[in-house]
This record gives sequence, structure tokens and C-alpha cells, in this order.
Amino acid sequence: MKKVLLSLCAALMAATFVSCGGEKAAVVKIGVFEPASGDNGAGGKQEALGVQYANSLTPTVTIAGKEYKVQLEIVDNESSNDKAVTAASELISKGVSVVLGSYGSGVSIAASDTFAAAQVPAIGITCTNPQVTLGNDHYFRICFLDPFQGTVLANLAADKFSAKKAYCLSKLGDDYSGGLVKYFVEAFKKLGGEVVEETFPDGTSDFAAYVANAKKIGADVFFSPVSIEAAALIIEQANTQGLSVPILAGDTWDSNVVLAQAKGTNVQLYVTTFFVEGSTDAQVTEFVTGFRNYLNTNATAKTNNGGDDEIAAVSAMGFDAYYTALEALKLAGSTKGADVIKALPGVKYTGVSGAIAFDSTGDAVRDVAYVKKVNNETGKWDFVAQQSVK
Repeated sequence: MKKVLLSLCAALMAATFVSCGGEKAAVVKIGVFEPASGDNGAGGKQEALGVQYANSLTPTVTIAGKEYKVQLEIVDNESSNDKAVTAASELISKGVSVVLGSYGSGVSIAASDTFAAAQVPAIGITCTNPQVTLGNDHYFRICFLDPFQGTVLANLAADKFSAKKAYCLSKLGDDYSGGLVKYFVEAFKKLGGEVVEETFPDGTSDFAAYVANAKKIGADVFFSPVSIEAAALIIEQANTQGLSVPILAGDTWDSNVVLAQAKGTNVQLYVTTFFVEGSTDAQVTEFVTGFRNYLNTNATAKTNNGGDDEIAAVSAMGFDAYYTALEALKLAGSTKGADVIKALPGVKYTGVSGAIAFDSTGDAVRDVAYVKKVNNETGKWDFVAQQSVK
């Protein structure tokens, strides 16, 4: 009977992380700082999905010889710089050791001081604006930066489409789209190109005039790295008005929402992104197969992915960010945020999106982006090129 009770106790401990004496197992908390609503809600949900999937595969981590259950604390920053501080403060109050996010550079920048004051590190997943990590020692990121991405897109415009004139559209006051347009413009002008820039205010739902202006000036490419919500409206107008030149965008447009909007149209759409399917790498294949199964067997996850099983690059990046955080906790040998901050510069991890390491600023050492285009017939992405900048 004693052996039976001991076996039962062991089974219960494994299932619930609670000992027979009622003692709770150690828990380490990872904050997920993402938009689940607002302009970037769709992308934020997909980024968080990658983190959640990784956590479902690896729910524990051993730190200094002790096993911890990893508990995700997820907050919605509402895609709002004004709400970002409140969301960040909520994570701090929950006792997180490290934060992942956010989709959207503006909210990441807005929350940065809150994380710094609490000595809690943050690992940006796809926030590409240089200001996220500049001048601080607590914010890191695993994605490439906008100066690189903007240059890649400018080279794409000039080399693939022989573009001489570009129309650029960003959202007024938005750090991501405004910053990426800035870097595109700088690179495109160095290549001898001419640029016409416009911005639209928050709350804009009619993009007819902007598309018409691009046609009127005779632009060779239309560049607009804005939110997914705005992207769908721009594509709709481009199709309605018969815009014949390519639309170029950054990583935010790598979304099934964009694919669905472009399917069946004549809109030429190219994006730069962090990850593509189709690799023969075993780790990538395993992720793609497993994550797709996760989406198709989890109704909530599939809904948060936009209702289908298309894999967004931000989900792959979220997946890698989770494992990067685990590596940081293991290297720190501690759950204290200050210790994790000290450990992060030495973290190295090879994920499904490639090798991850940090430079002296906390930015990822990355020099490759992927270019994809929409297949208007299938509503899927077609791989175009792996692009770097010399």
C-alpha cells in the first residue's frame, strides 16, 4: 500500500507540480507584452501564439539545478503607446523575470522605462525600430532592424523593378511605419531615386485619395509598411483603382489577413520578413508541422491566427524568443531580472529563424531578410529571395 501511495503521489506531482505535502513547485514567470486589440491586434496575437506553442512543448526550465514551471503572464497593450505603460506595470506587479514583446516598436519604446525601473529585461521579438534598444541595457531583440530592412526594400525597388520614383505612405506619429519609411527613403535616394511622402492620421479608413495620388505622380512603386488593418484597406483601394505598380511593405504585412485581401486581385505585393516555410532544415520542418497541428487542434489558437493555419513569420519569431528567454534564465542561474539582464549579452541560440546572438547594443546579429510575394491565385506566399545588404 505504501508503494502504491508513493507512486500515486509521484504521478500527481508530475501532473500538477504540487508535492504530497502541499508544497507548490517553483514557478518562473515570463511576461508576454503584446497587442491583442487595436491596429496591431492581429499581428500581436500571432506573435503571442508562437510563444504559447513553445511553452506547450517546453513548460519547464532548470535554473541552477532546480526545475521551474514556466508560467506565461499575457497582457494586452492595445496597440497604444498610452496604454503600454499600464500593461507593462501589470507585468511587473505579477513578478515576471523577463518580458517578450512587443509587436509594434512604439509600444515597446513607451514601456521601456517601466521595465528599466523594475530591472526586468525585455526581449523584442519583431520590434524593428532602432530606438527600442538604443541607450539602455535592459531591452534586447532577436529581429533585424529597420535601417537594414529599409535598405533591403529600397534595393528591391531599384534592382527588381528599376524604380526611379517611389510613393511612401506612413501613419502619422507611428514609430514603426514612420521609421521604416525614413530608412527606405534614405537608401532609395542614395540609389538615385525620387520620393514623394505622405502620412495619414489615426483612425483613417478611406485610402482612396492616397492610392490616387500615387497613380497621379507616376510612382514606380508604392511603399507603405503600416498596420495589418490599414494594409487590407490599401489593398482594397489599389485593386479598385487598378494600381499597376508593385506595393512594397515590411514585416507587418506578412499576415494571412493580407493574403486573404490580396487573393483574387491583380495587386502585386512584396514584403520583407523574418522566416519562410519550405526549408529542408529539420528544425524548421518540425516547427512548421508541429505548429500547424497546434493551430488545427486548438480552436482558440486558430481563431487568434485569423481562422486558418497559415504560419506567420512573427509566430516563428515568438517561438524562438521563448527559447531565447529560457537560455537567458539558465545562463543567469537566477530568476531575478537584474541577473537575467547581465546574462543576456552572452546568450546564443539557434532557432527556426536562424542563429541568435546579441551585439553590444542588445540588437540581434542578423544580416539576412526574406522577400516574399503574394500569389493572387492561391492566396499563399511565394518565396522570392533571401536578401542581404553589402
